Amino acid sequence: MTTKPMLAAPMPPDIAPIENVPLRVQVADRLRSAILSGRLRPGTGLVETALAEQMNVSRAPIREAIQILENDGLVETIAYKGKRVKPLTAREVAETYSLREVFEVMAVRRILENGAPLDLLREHCDAMTEAAEADDFEALVAADEAFHHALIMLADHDLLLASWKNLYLRIHQIMALRNRDEHNLTEVAGNHPPIVQALADGDADRAVKLISDHTRILAAFDPATIAQDL
Repeated sequence: MTTKPMLAAPMPPDIAPIENVPLRVQVADRLRSAILSGRLRPGTGLVETALAEQMNVSRAPIREAIQILENDGLVETIAYKGKRVKPLTAREVAETYSLREVFEVMAVRRILENGAPLDLLREHCDAMTEAAEADDFEALVAADEAFHHALIMLADHDLLLASWKNLYLRIHQIMALRNRDEHNLTEVAGNHPPIVQALADGDADRAVKLISDHTRILAAFDPATIAQDL
């Protein structure tokens, strides 16, 4: 009598493979997070030896990580002084938000033209609402970023998506620096569902107005004051 070999049970789909992420990328991710969250403020010097000691790594991955962040536009080199988190200027703040409006208005129009599904936007709206109710600022910021990333993705325009990703590094940083100590989470979360509803209704004029108003949140502030405060 021949015994049939037992078939291996299928592996659960939620077991992710182990990722071998280069150390320089891990270091860059941590430093980028610190910059974008406002913990490393604009103008802060980046000293390789100090960072290597603090992060318990050699200077080589620190140097490589800083180069990655310089390519991102978040770090700059000052002659004879070294590297620092790139300061923000009043002009850069104003230009960042004017360009963001152009990108997101374009995305809204393309979503309406293409009839893109809105389920993902609704999910991010729900996540923002939950974060606001829990008074979880970090979770709200993450859901807010995910909403706008999804908005651009749904536009189905590769060049727009690539350009927006680079711009959003600065948007994230500016908003974190402005709102770290003062923020109305309920108000921030509440700004998004009307945009999705306008898209669902196919109301282009209302959707464009809402996204334009939303991207002009900083219009209530003086960009010169923002840059000075930073």
